[in-house]
Amino acid sequence: MTTPDELEREHTLQTAVTRYNDLRMREALGEAGLTAEESLQLLALGELIIRKAGYGRQLSVRGARSAGASWAQIGAALGMTRQSAWEAHTRWINDQAEQFRSTGISGFDAEQEAKARDLAGDGD
Repeated sequence: MTTPDELEREHTLQTAVTRYNDLRMREALGEAGLTAEESLQLLALGELIIRKAGYGRQLSVRGARSAGASWAQIGAALGMTRQSAWEAHTRWINDQAEQFRSTGISGFDAEQEAKARDLAGDGD
C-alpha cells in the first residue's frame, strides 16, 4: 500500500508535486483512468505535499523571526492574525520537541527547543 511515509523516502517536495500534477492531470482529463494504486498514490502524495510544505512554512517563519520580523508582519504574510501565526508556530515547536522525545533522532532536542521558543517569544 502507498502511504505518505513510504513516499517521503522517495520524493522531495518538488518531485512529489511533479508526480502529483501528472496524476491529477491524467485524472482530470479522464483520458486513461487511474488505477486503484495510482489513485491511492495521488491521495498519499497530496498528504506528503501538505506535510513537506507545512514544515517548510515553519522554517520560513523561523527565518523571518531571525531576520527581525514581528508576529504582526508574519501573520499578514500568512493571511492570518499575529496571534494565529504565533500559535501555529508554537504548535510546530511542540510537535518537533515531542518527535525528538519519541524518536530520539529527529525533531528538537531540549537545547533546540529552548532556542526555538526564545526566538518565537510570547507572540507580541
